[in-house]
Amino acid sequence: MKHGGDLSEAIERFGGAEAEWLDLSTGINPHPYPIPPKFSETAWSALPAQKAYDQLIGAARQAYLVPDHLGLTAGPGTQLLLSLLPRLLPEGPVALAAPTYSSHSDVWTRDGRKPVELSSIYALPADARIVLLVNPNNPDGQLVDVKSLLEIARTVTERGGYLVVDEAFADVMPGSSLLPHIGDENILILRSFGKFFGLAGLRLGFLAGPAEITSKLNALLESWCLSGPALELGIAALKDHAWQKAMNRQLVDEMADLGLILQQNMLSVFGGTPLYALTGTRNAAKLHEALAQQRIWTRIFDYAPTWIRFGLPGSADNLERLSRALAEAQKEL
Repeated sequence: MKHGGDLSEAIERFGGAEAEWLDLSTGINPHPYPIPPKFSETAWSALPAQKAYDQLIGAARQAYLVPDHLGLTAGPGTQLLLSLLPRLLPEGPVALAAPTYSSHSDVWTRDGRKPVELSSIYALPADARIVLLVNPNNPDGQLVDVKSLLEIARTVTERGGYLVVDEAFADVMPGSSLLPHIGDENILILRSFGKFFGLAGLRLGFLAGPAEITSKLNALLESWCLSGPALELGIAALKDHAWQKAMNRQLVDEMADLGLILQQNMLSVFGGTPLYALTGTRNAAKLHEALAQQRIWTRIFDYAPTWIRFGLPGSADNLERLSRALAEAQKEL
């Protein structure tokens, strides 16, 4: 599958109604930020106001610790924002720390600049001007430290290039973000709203970096790129620091429980974040299908046939359901 989170393929292949399925194929928080019972009337009936957009940017600056000298732009999801990067950044060779989220390679390949894939971010090609990194990485959760990232950024800045860091999962690993440490380096940071706040359908994301780049992005997005409800809910969630702290503690606890269940069922957990666990098994594809027969959808990877990833089940009942299904699947295998 191209990405997780679309049950249509599962239902087409294995049957059942959507409500019967337990979708563990994504890294999206199964406990979404509480949606208010009623939005303001103008959120639906009026064109999105500049004042609301400015409030959203202010809330995001505080939540993500964005330095004052950096620009910050919001758009309808980081998927769209990353697809626009080739139009914003200078010509030149592109390098990508891999394996990682496939869309980063796809958008640059479509632009005619297929990235050189790096097995180590520390071994940059001498001509690379654009360096792409997902940090923490998806799907293995690998984390590159701030000091190393700043050294890489200074190298590409001297070449007139940019370091692009996708921090889609940084919310669940406090202290991992490069954002608060950026000085005059050419660094762009992508921040996803939907994953941590569990509201992926809202489509909201951010790009932080030098003002000349974020201004160009604003011009590409033009007016009213965000809906009134996205602005209203985004402001509320980003300002709710108490919810964010409590949710991070809850996710760590739930991942510990998931990790134990996976290990008890002979799956070696070797990577992940508090939103997903990456495991290894010789029979990953067969295990994926055996679980699908029981209406549980997981994530496997064409480039790594021994990997299978599990998102958080979201409740004690779902965790028990997964445990039973794993035990049954392991008997079959």
